[in-house]
Amino acid sequence: MNLNISPVKGFTLVELMVVVVIVAIFAAVAIPSYQATVRRGQAAQAQDQLQQIAMMLDKHKSRNFSYEGANVPTDLRVLPKGATGTAVKYNFVLVPGATGQTWVVTAESQDTRNFSFLMSSTGLRCKNKTWANINTTTMTCGAGHEEW
Repeated sequence: MNLNISPVKGFTLVELMVVVVIVAIFAAVAIPSYQATVRRGQAAQAQDQLQQIAMMLDKHKSRNFSYEGANVPTDLRVLPKGATGTAVKYNFVLVPGATGQTWVVTAESQDTRNFSFLMSSTGLRCKNKTWANINTTTMTCGAGHEEW
């Protein structure tokens, strides 16, 4: 009698479960880190867009001697540009001063884990993760704000 027993080829269930656990640990670390990086990138884009709006407002004032009649162009009112619905990450709003000599622009984040921004013609630039703390009337970002 010739018994040729060939070695078993493949993986055991325990080996597969170990690999699944290792992949799950990597995912648990990598996904939140990636999401935080994406939020930081979106916040940087919002800051850049606020500065573009500020330059446009300054050009308007240099031509008209007032900010009166200035507005945010349609393509700069949301970020990413041209986004609609749930794709919108930031909404930009211009609040002109009563005399036409000042303005405040806000960028409201649609993600509560990201910063919302306030920028004014007087040089104020602040950010806060709590949108309700940002006040365009008093030009403050409230408790928990940071300058940028």
